[in-house]
Amino acid sequence: MARPPERPDQPDVPEALVTPRSRWRLQLVWLVPLIAVLIGGWLAVKAVLEKGPTITISFVTGEGLEAGKTKIKFKNVDIGVVKAVTLSRDHTRVVATAELAKDASDMLVDDTRFWVVRPRISGGTVSGIGTLLSGSFIGMDIGNSTKSRSDFVGLEAPPVFASGVPGREFVLKGDDMGSLDVGSPVFFRRLQVGQVTSYRLDDDGKGVTMHVFINAPYDKYVKDNSRFWQASGVDVSLDTNGIKVNTQSLVAILIGGLAFQTPDEANAQPDQPEAAVQTEFTLFRDRGEAMKRHDNIVDTYVFNFNESVRGLAVGAPLDFRGIVVGEVSAIYTRFDPVTQRFSIPVEVRLYPERFTSRFKSGGGGGRLTSDLASRRQLTDQLVAHGLRGQLKTGNLLTGQLYVALDFFPNAQKANVDWSANPPELPTVPGGLQSLQDSITTLVAKLNKIPFEGIGNNAQKTLADADLLLKQLSTEVLPQAHDTMAAAQSALSSANSALQPDSSLSQSTADAMRELTRTAAAFRTLADYLERHPEALIRGKPEDKK
Repeated sequence: MARPPERPDQPDVPEALVTPRSRWRLQLVWLVPLIAVLIGGWLAVKAVLEKGPTITISFVTGEGLEAGKTKIKFKNVDIGVVKAVTLSRDHTRVVATAELAKDASDMLVDDTRFWVVRPRISGGTVSGIGTLLSGSFIGMDIGNSTKSRSDFVGLEAPPVFASGVPGREFVLKGDDMGSLDVGSPVFFRRLQVGQVTSYRLDDDGKGVTMHVFINAPYDKYVKDNSRFWQASGVDVSLDTNGIKVNTQSLVAILIGGLAFQTPDEANAQPDQPEAAVQTEFTLFRDRGEAMKRHDNIVDTYVFNFNESVRGLAVGAPLDFRGIVVGEVSAIYTRFDPVTQRFSIPVEVRLYPERFTSRFKSGGGGGRLTSDLASRRQLTDQLVAHGLRGQLKTGNLLTGQLYVALDFFPNAQKANVDWSANPPELPTVPGGLQSLQDSITTLVAKLNKIPFEGIGNNAQKTLADADLLLKQLSTEVLPQAHDTMAAAQSALSSANSALQPDSSLSQSTADAMRELTRTAAAFRTLADYLERHPEALIRGKPEDKK
């Protein structure tokens, strides 16, 4: 390369050397953005790595839900927040999308429960009062399943008890709910030991199914043969000791409640097993029905009555001399085309074991065998000795009837037809019916009396009596008057003659004196003859001069 010519008027300047630029040289100005990108990437990666799961929870209503504000809490600790609240595609539910903390991933299992915590009053309990100031939030309860899940259906009411609480849950089957609700208490010997957790109507619509949770350690008192009953309200009973009022507590009176107990005869057995989880029990209406003796042997019979059964209801007792040995199970009507008459068949459940004594002497006992042939033979013997069914009045105020069993030796002979299903036991008319029959028979006999003929004869007799009275008045009475006058005159004469100064009285007195002297003379003669009996032959000797 040619050098430029030198110029004498210019000073000497060093010559610049050209250095080629490197393509990979990094300028310092780009260092700051690079560091920022690295930090942002690290933060993004960290956020992704620390991001928790996203779930959806559907509710019936969006009350209390607000995107970005509503928290999700577990044991009152924040573990997530609601990010969005939308409607479902069919517009029937509200879907809340929430983000949870990363360490909450293992909590999202199949039976995890969510619900909105807001102020509530239910079943005698008040909850969610604190949300009046802080606002509503979504509560969470961890399930026991091992299957993961990300979409949930929220509960409309908070669960009565949280998972992990010691105790056992049982199932009750009843006819209706009564005054019960979720959270209603369960009592054992008037001590609250549990609560109602849920209920539903049976598929056939004939009853309800309830779930109750009994807290530990009281759940061990629930045996396989324990009895549950509704303890709502006040139970009033009247017996020989007076009026008894029984109730569990004031809470049970106001909001309802349940109670359970094991029968005393079952408690006497020390090896009674505890009821397993989800054991199904029957829910009775009251304690009397629940603790009623449940017999192992039940025979079904029918009594055919020809009288009115008004006042007899299903469940009425079958009574044997004051002891309940069964109950009425059904009442029907029957028409006999031969006699053209109606009758009332009453079906009963008879407990034969109650006919036998439980009193044991010397190790022996009178327990009835479960053999059907033996029970039928015993029934035939009892019927042959006059065992009959009869309707009786159990309450004069209400007119309620019951079926009484007793022996009537003079009853018409009868036999039990065991081929019929159910077999029929003979009956006798009730006390009122017997009185009605007696009155009917008396009326029939009175109807046979010829009252008209008797009336005609009585009228004729009265006419004859009237004629007789007229004859007595005109004929007999004057003569009777004359006779009475003559009798009165005779009595007056007799009265005058009997006066002390009358001649008849003087003559009578003289005659009595003469009789006295004569008696004295006879007494003197008798004395003389007693001294001189020879005078009867010789005579009285003359006195010597």
